[in-house]
Amino acid sequence: MCGIAGAYFWPDGGPLTDRLTKILAHRGPDGSGRYDHRAGDGEVHLGHRRLSIVDLTETGAQPMVKDGLALTYNGELYNSPELRKELEAAGVRFRGTSDTEVVLEAWRKWGTEGLHRLRGMFAFGVFDERTGTLTLVRDQLGIKPLFLVRRGKGVAFASELKALATELGGSLTVDDTALVASLLYYWVPDGRCAFSEAEKLPPGSWARFRPNGDVERGSFWSLRQVAEEGAAYEGEFDLNAVIEDSTRKHLMADVPVATFLSGGLDSSYLTALAAREQPGISAYTIGFRAEDAKFEAMPDDLMYAKKVAAKFGVDLHEIEIAPQVLDLLPRMTYHLDEPIGDPAAINSYLICTAAREAGVKVMLSGMGADELFAGYRKHLANTLAVQYQRVPGLVRRPVESLVDRLPVATSKRGFRSVRFAKRFLSFAELPEETAFRRSYTMYDQAELAGLLNPDLAGAVDDVITEHADTYHDNTLSDFVNRMCLADSRLFLPGLNLAYTDRSSMAASTEVRTPFVDIEVVKAAFRIPGDKKIVKRQGKMALKEAALSILPAEIVHRPKGLFSAPLRAWMSRDLAPLVREVTNEGELVKAGFLRREALQKLVDEDASGQQDRSKHLWHILTLEYWYRGAVAARTT
Repeated sequence: MCGIAGAYFWPDGGPLTDRLTKILAHRGPDGSGRYDHRAGDGEVHLGHRRLSIVDLTETGAQPMVKDGLALTYNGELYNSPELRKELEAAGVRFRGTSDTEVVLEAWRKWGTEGLHRLRGMFAFGVFDERTGTLTLVRDQLGIKPLFLVRRGKGVAFASELKALATELGGSLTVDDTALVASLLYYWVPDGRCAFSEAEKLPPGSWARFRPNGDVERGSFWSLRQVAEEGAAYEGEFDLNAVIEDSTRKHLMADVPVATFLSGGLDSSYLTALAAREQPGISAYTIGFRAEDAKFEAMPDDLMYAKKVAAKFGVDLHEIEIAPQVLDLLPRMTYHLDEPIGDPAAINSYLICTAAREAGVKVMLSGMGADELFAGYRKHLANTLAVQYQRVPGLVRRPVESLVDRLPVATSKRGFRSVRFAKRFLSFAELPEETAFRRSYTMYDQAELAGLLNPDLAGAVDDVITEHADTYHDNTLSDFVNRMCLADSRLFLPGLNLAYTDRSSMAASTEVRTPFVDIEVVKAAFRIPGDKKIVKRQGKMALKEAALSILPAEIVHRPKGLFSAPLRAWMSRDLAPLVREVTNEGELVKAGFLRREALQKLVDEDASGQQDRSKHLWHILTLEYWYRGAVAARTT
């Protein structure tokens, strides 16, 4: 795992590439390099920061230049051994053992036609000295990031937006619609970027830039197509075997590998499989201050993590999180690149930091299983909402009135079941796509519009329409798999993979996600929705597969949350900051957010009648991000 950057036909592209690469040093502290080439009336520069994981020698150094091709590559290729054998049989002679060289030679032999054969996570730039073209590529599922800015014939690119924003900030403008989207979702969806002049290369796509300024774009993998092909699949397969194979491939490394272990199904399943391949493997788990966990009514995940570790001989490391939130909040906002309001990023960062200090460079995460196998509460809740709509109104109305009056917390503790009930009733009677959006986003359309400057009403409409267009962009007849597909296109790359990449790389640690694998994804969409949610139990197909190795106590335990005690933090650590941002924040001063609407959120949360802690947390992250964006433009 590494950091990549470069400049193509860009004025002073060499010094720019050096500066971009330097900002990415945390992604690759083990080495750096730069490639330079004159191409007609312009120059090409590729930069690289290396985190050495496979082939620790100089034969794995980058940018890698060989026989007229130059490659700067960020990622891991899990079918590298198979492709290497195939290429060797075709006469290719390799200098080292890195997967970087396999990618380079695969490109030479197959070009864009071979991209669908790559199984892994990757983003790379490859320059062809013969044609003078630069091609940028991003993996099928958007695990690895790639940002770019175009200017005339020129292109500047980097693994992280912060690098481009720092160096080009004076010429970049904040995209108000992207910030509106972040308020709705609490992240910026992958189809948008926080700066108008920048873009994210879409998952499963490539872009080729030519010396004459022409740009060619293409895609080599479609998640929608995979889901639709899966719906037509009529054969049988062994899901456990698919996941076991993926886990085995994700353990490939020349350095120690560890796992996240929350004690939940996904991390326990992967840890058990990994321990079978590598006995004595290390795992890391988190806990919170007892008073915070009690206030948030959080389950005792640590108890289950200990049971899994004992059963499979795992070396478990326990980390209690009692962070200095006021210090971590601006630091994490910087590292996350765009405004992302999920406090789980802090958990990932602190776990990866502890692992890195212990000498671990690579960790396995259970990310992606909930999206693919219908494991979130929203999936079950939306199926229950269909049934709830059949209940007579004379029964529904008294229930709704009672729930509305119940508090979500007192001064000493929170009531999780009441929070869930209020959330459920906020979308239970809505049409399918609207209900699904409302079940996991922050506001309904009217609430979002009321929070913002009235001039942004059009942006609200655009964001809502984009969600509907994405949700309906398929021919699936299966309600549950429609939700899984929408999650895999929106929620997974825009939030979970994004914060996992940035928070782990901030600690110079690589996180691998065996569930987010093209073969596992294919298998997941071959499973009909009625096999994923069965008798009010989500993720049943995965649970049945996991029973081949895990005890039922772990497989069927209540779902935990990889989150943080937000209500406790808001009422204690962050209360002064919330007041400051509400009254004197830059977003309020700029007229983007309305002070009275913010104050209403604060009052509702303080009264205990509504849980607005996630809303307020994201507003804090958005405020800090905006301050950084304003500072970048003025330096």
